[in-house]
Amino acid sequence: MSPLTAKPEPLGSVRERVLAALRQDIIAGRLGPGDRLVERELAERYGVSRVPVREAIRALVGEGFVLFESARRTVVRRLTPDDVRELFELREALEVYAAGLAAARATPEALERLRETLAEAATATAAGEAEAITDVNTRFHDRILAMAGNGLLVSVLEPVDGRLRWLTRRNAEWPQLLAEHHELYEAIASGDPDRARAHALDHVRANYRSTVRHLFGEADAEGQAGEADDGRAGPAG
Repeated sequence: MSPLTAKPEPLGSVRERVLAALRQDIIAGRLGPGDRLVERELAERYGVSRVPVREAIRALVGEGFVLFESARRTVVRRLTPDDVRELFELREALEVYAAGLAAARATPEALERLRETLAEAATATAAGEAEAITDVNTRFHDRILAMAGNGLLVSVLEPVDGRLRWLTRRNAEWPQLLAEHHELYEAIASGDPDRARAHALDHVRANYRSTVRHLFGEADAEGQAGEADDGRAGPAG
């Protein structure tokens, strides 16, 4: 079909494409906490009109990525210590449970796919590619959720999945993260739900502490976040 006769992209598809691109730009740090979002500039960036940009921004407000500071100023949200604590409390409750189910229900095929994901993570970690590391580590946890065989778990985590990726992108302790994922894999592959839950709990809590360090510079003995800075700390994990 020639360009002259090509059908225009449906508005719904444009909106979803812009939403995905804007969300990923925030998660990857190309748009940082406190950065102002200007519809005209974003429309030029994504090669679209301002309408799908406006709708994408509204959707990301609902997802917790974006904040309307005033009627004329929209910015990427700055994460607070409470934001981080609440997200990790949810991770602890659901991912630990999922790891136990995965250990009890994993098939050889599912374990092989998890091993393949770990191999991809090792390659990305060796190359120091932060965005690739975030993506593959997200797939690692997604595969564990799939192995758990509980669709409700997936649906509960889905609304905050993007924000969890946003947090893990900010953790630069990649080799340690990879080692923890290897240990979690071995625990799940053992078929022992208690062992898998214990490793998942250790992993989530270690990731919380490292995220707090990178975002806020310090944590107390209980792992609580210190005073928030402007959210522009380097990648954490």
